[in-house]
Amino acid sequence: MLYIGAHLSSAGGFAKMGKTALAIGANTFQCFVRNPRGSRAKAMDPVDLERLRVLMAENGFGPIVAHAPYIMNPCSKDDGIRRLAEKMMREDLALMEHLPGNYYNFHPGSHVGQGLETGSRLIADMLNRVITPEQQTVVLLETMAGKGSEIGGRFEELRQIIDQVERSEKVGICMDTCHMSDGGYDILGNLDAVLEAFDRVVGLDRLHAVHINDSMNPPGSRKDRHARIGEGTLGTETILHFLTHPALRHLPFVLETPTDDAGHGEEIALLRQLAEKA
Repeated sequence: MLYIGAHLSSAGGFAKMGKTALAIGANTFQCFVRNPRGSRAKAMDPVDLERLRVLMAENGFGPIVAHAPYIMNPCSKDDGIRRLAEKMMREDLALMEHLPGNYYNFHPGSHVGQGLETGSRLIADMLNRVITPEQQTVVLLETMAGKGSEIGGRFEELRQIIDQVERSEKVGICMDTCHMSDGGYDILGNLDAVLEAFDRVVGLDRLHAVHINDSMNPPGSRKDRHARIGEGTLGTETILHFLTHPALRHLPFVLETPTDDAGHGEEIALLRQLAEKA
């Protein structure tokens, strides 16, 4: 089963997102559970969440991904920003427990001059405080493009965080194809070698989701600008290699390309068609 979806607007609630996913040919999706550029959380509606659970079960959905807000920076120099990041993640994980067995993805953050050692320790410290033994949501660190003081541009940086998390079995990785290419990993020319390096450093068993995005920039640019599938420097073939790779094809794949729901539907249809022929 190929699980492919897109990042959807959360306006209207979770059940509406499930219906939108079905309408565009998706069987997974990603969403924000609060304002992506603010700290305000969405009110939890148990009825709405139950409707989504039923819809997913009836339509064979794969796991879905909740995405943390962009302003979250658990390794900031500013204690107030770090405390806000912890508050947001704690609240978001509490909501996700009403959709058990899914994922919560976040950008590790930027150490803003404090250095990788301090930054990774601050991230892990937060995870150690918010992750509970009983939670059923796996927290995902996202692979980043490595711009500025951003942490997560190298697999070793992600491993460094994981190694400091006490309940590391509840922590995994979400790969982003645009970020990885922009960060210098040769997914365009040798995906197998990149996956072998990831397995050696982090472990493929920790990989739980993939953001499938083309890139507006050349490999190694460290820019992080997404493009529609087939309109960037990666091309459709590279994305197809991810979808059909034996080590990856069981994962949920999420489009974060710059288009609307109808555009995502077109991309999903194209990728499904190509995957069936591969």
